Amino acid sequence: MNRTPLGLLLAMLLLCGCGKPADTPAASVPASGAGDQAVSAPESIPIAANPAPDATNGSIVAPAPDDDTAVNASIDRVLGDHARYQAVIQAYQKAVADGDKAAVAALVDYPIKVDIDGSKTTIGDPAAFVRDYDKIITPAIAGAIEAQKYSGLMISGQGVMFGNGETWINGVCKRGSADCSEFEVKVVAIQAGASN
Repeated sequence: MNRTPLGLLLAMLLLCGCGKPADTPAASVPASGAGDQAVSAPESIPIAANPAPDATNGSIVAPAPDDDTAVNASIDRVLGDHARYQAVIQAYQKAVADGDKAAVAALVDYPIKVDIDGSKTTIGDPAAFVRDYDKIITPAIAGAIEAQKYSGLMISGQGVMFGNGETWINGVCKRGSADCSEFEVKVVAIQAGASN
């Protein structure tokens, strides 16, 4: 049986689901030997080919690759065209680091649910996002976005995860693309991470 068409079909089906992660994806992958739990999609795909056991607690910890090759291969395999994702990831990190509220808002898929002052709030457009930017992109969330190394990103069918789940980026079907053959890469979740 030829697996290439099956893999393409699976990738298309994942994208057709609009790719939005749950409000808080399930914790499933250890972040480090320190015992913190990373928030990731239920079926995260490990980036490293040969994870090493962590001597401190016996869990599996994926060693960080020296370059972006493994992450790019994971994005290509699970989500498609890493170059599109990499461009958005880099633009997002730069915009957050620069405090460019309008640039961050332009990268978000609307409507988006976020926590503002402890309650879930739906932000419907870039103007509302910019208005509430400082309540959405808290210092902890900004720190996680800025500190995330590309080579350390977690990839799953739910998208690309930053930090302990503070941000998710994924492909979103363009309006009118019934089969999701046309999609945009957008920020689909902004939330407090598991350790916040």
